[in-house]
Amino acid sequence: SFLTLLLALSITGSPVEARNSPITLPIFGRLNFSSGTVNLLQHDKARAAALRDPSMRGLAGSTPVTNNGVGYIAAVGIGSPPQAVNNLLVDSGSSNTWIGAFTKYVKTETSVFTRVSVEVDYDSGYFTGMEYLDTVTLSSGLTITNQSIGVAYGSSGFGSGVDGILGIGPVDLTKGTLTNSTTRTMTIPTVTDNLYKQGTISQDVVSVFLEPSSSQTQTKGELTFGGTDATKYTGDIAYTPITTTNPASTFWGINESIAYGSMTILSSTAGIVDLGTTFTLIATDAFTQYQSATGATVDEVNGLLTVSSAQYNALKNLDFHIGEETYTLTPNAQIWPRSLNSHIHGSSDAIYLVVNDLGTPSGQGLDFINGYTFLQRFYSVLDTANSRVGFAQTSFTNATTN
Repeated sequence: SFLTLLLALSITGSPVEARNSPITLPIFGRLNFSSGTVNLLQHDKARAAALRDPSMRGLAGSTPVTNNGVGYIAAVGIGSPPQAVNNLLVDSGSSNTWIGAFTKYVKTETSVFTRVSVEVDYDSGYFTGMEYLDTVTLSSGLTITNQSIGVAYGSSGFGSGVDGILGIGPVDLTKGTLTNSTTRTMTIPTVTDNLYKQGTISQDVVSVFLEPSSSQTQTKGELTFGGTDATKYTGDIAYTPITTTNPASTFWGINESIAYGSMTILSSTAGIVDLGTTFTLIATDAFTQYQSATGATVDEVNGLLTVSSAQYNALKNLDFHIGEETYTLTPNAQIWPRSLNSHIHGSSDAIYLVVNDLGTPSGQGLDFINGYTFLQRFYSVLDTANSRVGFAQTSFTNATTN
């Protein structure tokens, strides 16, 4: 069964004021499983292939979007007053916002039909529809007017209960999604961009905090628009510029090197941080070195690396060197939560590693994806204004909950 983490951004909940008056939204989640870790890994690899090569997006036979390991779902109101709640997947690997896969769009007095068609291809599905400008409500105090949204008349790859996408990726990812000849080269301001342009937030920034998952019943976290929430991280945030290497530069791409213990397994290269990827994926040559060094074997059922108790006790730190800083996945952070093994077709006493094979050798321009299993250990800042990504430690960086 697949794992879906539902992050409900309450439309009516009161925001928390944080540094520089950003708006911080509490996130509450639960874990659902319906088709297995095999699908988690297949989804991650399909997504990786699509991020590297746009021609791979939306191919028939690929893993459905709903088989992703971590699906962050925001409860979003559209129109004024907001009509039915739309459950939208929060995606840092795309930037369009669209609705209508299941919940019907209800027009209100703020709805403006532009008569322009819009379409987006994803790693394992697509959306096609018409553009409207409308009021989008994420929370009390977090309302966007005249936000471009797509209203679907066709979509594929989205499971029951998912109404569309809330895109928080870089704005250039929207280029070409308005399909009329006069608009094809235009970009569409993202929800974060418009919150900033309309003066709701003081910085064109969205920050992410996630706790490690150790229970099927609840997972906590938050999105902060307009700055950071200093109560959710320790020490200072260190920033690194968006990489100039294509295709990683198209996304929230950075440069990093990776070392297992004292051994460098991936020299400095470009990759991305991604909320839509469950595992930490590294280039095949780096993965081969990691597997050899850990002594891990591939589990035939779920495709993940597995280690014995003795091998786990001998695991070394996995260090991500980003800019001048080092971010460490401790041995415990390198394993899947053992309390959730039974829900992913795993043996209850097995130890599975969350590091896996990206599927291509290094030197391809996108040589790693730091997915949810990395981001749940560090506070992350997606800074559009300064073209950079920031990280800081949290109280969960060295947690032993797995």
